[in-house]
Amino acid sequence: MLSEFDLIKRYFAQHTLHDQRVALGIGDDCALIKPTAGMQLAISSDMLVSGRHFFADADPVMLGHKCLAVNLSDLAAMGAAPLGFTLALSLPEANPGWLAGFSQGLLALADAHQCSLIGGDTTKGPLNICITIFGELPPGSALRRDTAQIGDDIWVSGTLGDARLALAGYWKEVQLEAGAHQQAALRMHRPTPRIALGIALRGIAHAALDISDGLAGDLGHILERSGVGATLHIDQLPAGEILQTQPLDLRRQFSLNGGDDYELCFTAPANNRQQVLAAAHQAGTVVSCIGQIESAHGLRLLDDHGNEVHLLFHSFDHFATP
Repeated sequence: MLSEFDLIKRYFAQHTLHDQRVALGIGDDCALIKPTAGMQLAISSDMLVSGRHFFADADPVMLGHKCLAVNLSDLAAMGAAPLGFTLALSLPEANPGWLAGFSQGLLALADAHQCSLIGGDTTKGPLNICITIFGELPPGSALRRDTAQIGDDIWVSGTLGDARLALAGYWKEVQLEAGAHQQAALRMHRPTPRIALGIALRGIAHAALDISDGLAGDLGHILERSGVGATLHIDQLPAGEILQTQPLDLRRQFSLNGGDDYELCFTAPANNRQQVLAAAHQAGTVVSCIGQIESAHGLRLLDDHGNEVHLLFHSFDHFATP
């Protein structure tokens, strides 16, 4: 049976050996990292709990990917470049097959973003995965939630709602063909962190966050922190490829309220539209303008004919959601 230290050595410990930004990696009481001179650190933590954030029988390769992706997405939302991360892992057992798959998915995404695993902890217990990630960015360049301005355009990257549609398929709320469900489920299990876009938007966008709990709820954080309101053109929300095949009411609900998209929602001055599009092109990411920031508080929805649409706004809440 694998001991705690054998487990770390076999599956995780070699990842920082060739990263010059890591002065000391796994194996001591603390890791030592070397941020670029003059840069600020950006730090974020996310905990994923079995049965709450992922199915207990989730594919370990995709789970490893997702656990790091959701943390990278937080850096993207601030316009920060990744430096490294720590992993705290509670395991019911030291299963070599599960650990091989999980570390493969985790470290493949880490390599893709030059983000080293620099430390952490393991223990026996219910399956629980907590990552703390470190990034860097120039002082004064962070894309914050409290800096949206009246007259800003509201943008989102990529597409919305396919992850929520996949969950509805798992829960038998909707009937999907196997191939369509599998394609939608990739958005749920393998989100794409928009690091390059976040960095490209420095100095162009005013405010940003990543969409983890649903567009309406997450945009609401920007509105509250910035003391503004907004109007969204609901039929201009970029529904996912599979969600586009569903009835209008479902497209609206899942693109507005669905979670697990991990796209960026950001605001930018209307006269920066061409700069936003250029930044998105540079980052290889599609973006859509979906509304405007206004002085009147609250969130309003309009259809393509300018008529107000009344939908309930809700988002995932770890304590209110069963």
